[in-house]
Amino acid sequence: MGWVGRLFDARDTLVRMLLLDLSGLSYLLFTEGDRRTTGQQWFLALLAFTAALTLHRHRLPNLLVQSALLAVAFAMLDDPTIHRVGTGWALFELTMAASRPLLIWGGASLVAAIYLVAGYTRDLASWVSPLSGAIAMIGLPVLLGLVIRTTRELGRQAEAKAAAEHQQRESESRAARADERSAIARELHDVVAHHVASMVLRVGVARHVLPDVDPRVADVFDDVHRTGTAALADLRKLVSVLRDPTVRTDAALTAIDPTSLPTALAAAVSTAEQAGLTVDCAIGDGAATLDAVRGMAVLRLTQEALTNVAKHAGPAARARLRVDLVDGDVLWSVSDDGGGTAPALPSGGGHGLTGMRERVEVLGGRLTAGPHDGGWRVETVLPATVPADRPGGAG
Repeated sequence: MGWVGRLFDARDTLVRMLLLDLSGLSYLLFTEGDRRTTGQQWFLALLAFTAALTLHRHRLPNLLVQSALLAVAFAMLDDPTIHRVGTGWALFELTMAASRPLLIWGGASLVAAIYLVAGYTRDLASWVSPLSGAIAMIGLPVLLGLVIRTTRELGRQAEAKAAAEHQQRESESRAARADERSAIARELHDVVAHHVASMVLRVGVARHVLPDVDPRVADVFDDVHRTGTAALADLRKLVSVLRDPTVRTDAALTAIDPTSLPTALAAAVSTAEQAGLTVDCAIGDGAATLDAVRGMAVLRLTQEALTNVAKHAGPAARARLRVDLVDGDVLWSVSDDGGGTAPALPSGGGHGLTGMRERVEVLGGRLTAGPHDGGWRVETVLPATVPADRPGGAG
């Protein structure tokens, strides 16, 4: 709001009245020519100034007082300019803020009656002077007040319309997200969960029809069966969350019991080692005190990073996992020695690295990945607090 709009705001009546009193005081002090300010003029002017400041939030009483002083000024003074302006301004204030039109037209009628009576008593032959004064000191304040009043009302209507449109857009967006969640849930249930369940079932059958299989192969079967079963459980949770729009995705999908994080990380490392990797772990004691959201982020980042090492550096690679807590910030990194091959960016059309970067950025961090000591390293710092310009929660 500009200074002009603020000047005519309903909250700044005192400022307007103070400026009006200062202008009236200047008029009395800096008179020109033969016009002298009399004691009666000073007395009535001070009464008008005091009433304007005291009753600046009480528009109707202020108009009544200013009108009474105008009537006295017409009767006692040769120059009632101060009271004409004061009464006109009081009428203007009433017009801007009156709750009922009756108050506006009642106030205007009162001031018009004072002008007509003053003209009748002063000059029976001519009412030109009081009539012109009435037009200037009644019509202009009422007109200006109505314009400002209408402008304010239009502004309020525009704000209400904008708020309603925003609410409608939010409602449509929520409906679209709900439809999208339902569609994803159907796809997960009908396609992914079906195939994973089929694989788990076939692995279970293989375990029973091959009782004399090599123990190493049996261990692989057991690991695949456990992994598939866990994946099915996660998929069921994900489907239930997607099908219920009232469940907060950030809380349901990105939370983990902080005390179980070291165990979950150990399980992720064990899975990677069963795939042939050698993993050196450096997990600080602070990992068990992480909040649920960052704990889940660390777990998912570790799982994805170790999977990428096995996929791109090969089962002969040696990886190093680091998780530490420094001044509330989580320092996380996974690096590998390349497995004897040149490092390369993850390929094959996957979105692992992109998903890792998005998860980190949501939590206020920045993921860096690139060649390191003949291999590859991915690392980040998850800050203790999310910056104000970033959305909260993990995705």
